[in-house]
Amino acid sequence: MRVALMVTCVNDAMFPGTGQAVVRLLRRLGVDVDFPQAQTCCGQPMVNTGYLDEAVPAVRSFVRAFEGYDAVVTPSGSCAGSARHQHQLVAARSGDTGLAAAVAQTSPRTHELSEFLVDVLGVTDVGAYFPHSVAYHPTCHSLRMLGVGDRPRRLLEKVRGLRLVDLPKAEECCGFGGTFALKNSDTSVAMGSDKARHVRETGAEVLVAGDNSCLMHIGGVLNRGRSGVRVMHLAEVLASTEEQPA
Repeated sequence: MRVALMVTCVNDAMFPGTGQAVVRLLRRLGVDVDFPQAQTCCGQPMVNTGYLDEAVPAVRSFVRAFEGYDAVVTPSGSCAGSARHQHQLVAARSGDTGLAAAVAQTSPRTHELSEFLVDVLGVTDVGAYFPHSVAYHPTCHSLRMLGVGDRPRRLLEKVRGLRLVDLPKAEECCGFGGTFALKNSDTSVAMGSDKARHVRETGAEVLVAGDNSCLMHIGGVLNRGRSGVRVMHLAEVLASTEEQPA
């Protein structure tokens, strides 16, 4: 199986450790992972703000970078959702039948990390070790656009030493939402503060999610409140072992 890592813009620029964790994890599971250097943004910022025509070059770049791979894996429910659902809209609107055909090939093969582990590799126990109490935040796009369901929790429940605690109102949005946080900063901060308060109520040492953009927002509120709660991407927890702890 030829597998490519789509690292995403946020991870590439601000959280490179997450992409590295995905590679360590997948190689430990026997997967040979490529990193296509030509990859760029998936185009989601343009689509989310209504600029579908302007997103065409990004979608065209995506299908060129990842064509020929059996699977594309990304540590982001948000970007996987864009590739699986928004790219079809962009291609159809462009009227370019060649682009639409290419999108039809790449979109179904693009998977958020937990989907790839559970659905494609068929594993829930990835041999991880993480001796901490953890609360899990299901990000909006992973939950509602992709429908990853309980896959991340099933993976976390198999991590040795990890104690998974329930997060009150877990399915409520954290308030980040990409450009929403910029256009509606007061509302965004209020929603993030609610989420951070629920995280503190759990007493968990670590908050885990599948999108670093949401963790960046919630983590900022937690840090300003000096909560002592760490935020970590799911990939980093699953890549952690006794020999190489996170």
